Amino acid sequence: MQHQAPYVITLGTAGGPRWWKDHQGTPRFGIATAVVVNNMWYLVDCGQGAGRQANAAGLDMADLGGIFITHMHSDHTVDLPSLLLFGAFELKNSPRGPIPIVGPGDRGKLPPLSPRATSVPVPVAPLRPTPGVAGLVEGLLGAYATDCNDRIFDSLAKSPIEQFKPREITLPAGIGFDPDVNVAPEMEPFEVFRDANVTVSAILVSHHPTAPAFAFRFDTEAGSVTISGDTAPCTNMVRLASGTDLLLHEAINLEILARQYSDAEMLQATMDHHRRAHTTAAEAGQIANDAGARHLALHHLVPSYSPPEAWAEARSTYNGTLSIPDDLEVIPFGRHDTEVLAMPVTAGSAAAR
Repeated sequence: MQHQAPYVITLGTAGGPRWWKDHQGTPRFGIATAVVVNNMWYLVDCGQGAGRQANAAGLDMADLGGIFITHMHSDHTVDLPSLLLFGAFELKNSPRGPIPIVGPGDRGKLPPLSPRATSVPVPVAPLRPTPGVAGLVEGLLGAYATDCNDRIFDSLAKSPIEQFKPREITLPAGIGFDPDVNVAPEMEPFEVFRDANVTVSAILVSHHPTAPAFAFRFDTEAGSVTISGDTAPCTNMVRLASGTDLLLHEAINLEILARQYSDAEMLQATMDHHRRAHTTAAEAGQIANDAGARHLALHHLVPSYSPPEAWAEARSTYNGTLSIPDDLEVIPFGRHDTEVLAMPVTAGSAAAR
């Protein structure tokens, strides 16, 4: 790695379970962020195309230190199968131990039914309706067992079970968490991962009814980056991001988003969710201001085709450095940088390696 400071690569910047484009019609990949420190990288969320984008950025699977899942929504996990299956082949000559997949455990029960519902839906997978990362990995490998076993038995490939290890986050005792009524009780950040490069802390955030949902902070010797995941404004987010060098925060444009729904019932229920579970650009700016973040970058843009001025509303509440990165941009977060840069990365470039 040739950067003197740690940095992130915005592998994908769009949020939501759709194939998004920006305001000019250019596709944006699903939410995924690479945190690059020394000779290792750490993946936060696995949105659509995460593996392909990591490859385009010149990031090697053999250098992947861990995968961190903020919550179990599909737009944050949909490319995990390609990492488990294609990544396993990339790792076939690597002597390293299993890559940890750190994220939420089982919610424990189905979410509350929308008050707008006129009937009770039939749940998917009723015997295990709300798996966490361990259940997700188990289910994915079970679904792809034919492929896995063909390659294990015929090609003598290593099993993905040997190459990846789910680690469900255990919440601190006594914080008052309840997946229905108290998804983000006020709490202190707590450590969920540590190696020679990074210490990763987590905190519960407010993404009702999805729970548990986490934000992550990566602290290094040179600086820190905090990644919000999906959340409404909450004091836990300010606490985790306190003094951070770079805050990557989700942003939603409620006004434009509402225009894409033609089904009135779905519009009402979906907008109920968005209003209570997400953060506008101006609110993200206020969080960055309250936390004393050095640099705010908005990502997980919903809808991603919103005009740039919609995201620039963060400037009304935040006076620090503001970025609205495209996919595959590099943002250093070392506190000794003389200036903060955002620049595109291309495969094989110095920025990538």
